[in-house]
Amino acid sequence: MEDLFGGLRETLARAAATGRPPGRDALDSCRAAGALAAERGVPLRTLVEAALDGSADAALRRVLLALLDGYEEAQTRALRREAEARREFLDDLFQGRADRLAERAEHFGLRLAESYVVAAAQGADRDLARLARLARPIEEGLTARFGSHNVLVAVREGLLVCVAPATLPAAVGEFTHHVRARFPAGWRVGVGRPHRGPGGVVTSFREAANALDLAGRLGLRPQVVKAADLLVFPVLLRDREAIEDLVTSVLSPLLTARGGPEPLLETLEAIFAAQGNQAAAARRLGISTRAVTYRLERIRRLTGFSPDDPTQRFTLETAVLGARLLGWPPVRE
Repeated sequence: MEDLFGGLRETLARAAATGRPPGRDALDSCRAAGALAAERGVPLRTLVEAALDGSADAALRRVLLALLDGYEEAQTRALRREAEARREFLDDLFQGRADRLAERAEHFGLRLAESYVVAAAQGADRDLARLARLARPIEEGLTARFGSHNVLVAVREGLLVCVAPATLPAAVGEFTHHVRARFPAGWRVGVGRPHRGPGGVVTSFREAANALDLAGRLGLRPQVVKAADLLVFPVLLRDREAIEDLVTSVLSPLLTARGGPEPLLETLEAIFAAQGNQAAAARRLGISTRAVTYRLERIRRLTGFSPDDPTQRFTLETAVLGARLLGWPPVRE
């Protein structure tokens, strides 16, 4: 640090001894030292105190340090007020409270008359502290590309959430890129549909969160799941009694199978995913094609339904999806 402050102290000592103010060359040297201190991250207070060390004027030292104290305290209060205002705004935004919401949203870069899409990232370990640490650098990465008045990143309900205009679809892809780079294995991103207005952000967030929930319950493989691709499942769940009756009527005979129903349910899922191709289903399951054929025959004998018949295939597939949504069969303790 002596290369910064040595010349400064010498300049002040010479001025004190001669009673003459520093000349242009000395002031230019001080400016260069100040710029170098800024580049090195030296706090302003450290720089001022170094200057005061070269002054014999105790009153000047006390006044300047008091000014610094007031300045720093005001900055701290301003930062706290801004953080509190952001927290209150996010609470109101994601809970749908509309009091001056649009006006306050402008301050945080959102124009709520537009349509917005919400993407929500979920980590395998559900570590809220980790999410909080990642929110700022991910938001900084997004704003560096798209500008500070386009995206907002926050932690809500155990998820890392990105709010972006529907007219900026690349923002969701960029958010996913940052999640992939920073999250440990096991992450997943849910994407809501675009919605307009103050309530639109809430609706899109709920869709993104529900997409993550459905993906987990259904055991879906994609790391990015879109609410628009999963619209059939909320429809199924709206009439829970009907879907429970379908699952029980069609699949309960599998409970009597040796080894339980799970291998047979997995086989049906693999067959549906492979569009009926038994060889592809076998590869997916890591078993032989002959084993797949044997399991499908067992399913047909037990349930009376075959995935080879178009109508029966639809019934079976809906029943299997319903079973995953309902957590059927329940785990025995």
